[in-house]
Amino acid sequence: MSAGSELQGAAVRALSALPELTGTYDGPPARAPFPYAVVDAGTEQDWSHKSGVGREVLVALTLWDDQPTRLQRLADAADAALGSLGPVTDWQLVSFRFVKRRLVRDVSGPWAAALDYRARLLSNEQGE
Repeated sequence: MSAGSELQGAAVRALSALPELTGTYDGPPARAPFPYAVVDAGTEQDWSHKSGVGREVLVALTLWDDQPTRLQRLADAADAALGSLGPVTDWQLVSFRFVKRRLVRDVSGPWAAALDYRARLLSNEQGE
């Protein structure tokens, strides 16, 4: 599987430990009670070196809630959970760095906390 898919799975597993979230999704759900999380790790670029395959993956986590105070707490908890990300199948997680965080609200909708990360991974497979 791709580095992004495997990393996304690891992020979902890490976020599932947060009891306040009603769910963690890989795309916007049609209907889900607040608060919930959406993880996207589909943006990848080459990070290979002379003798191995590597990928740099951009991870976008968006938390949705109708209560901005609770959303701030959840964003802190989610950041901590991703900071101790578990193993990524078939890939060595070399680095996982926070890039930015912002809180926004659609005029007619809920609040969103968007957290962006940059991950660098090396393939465990030989001869790719």
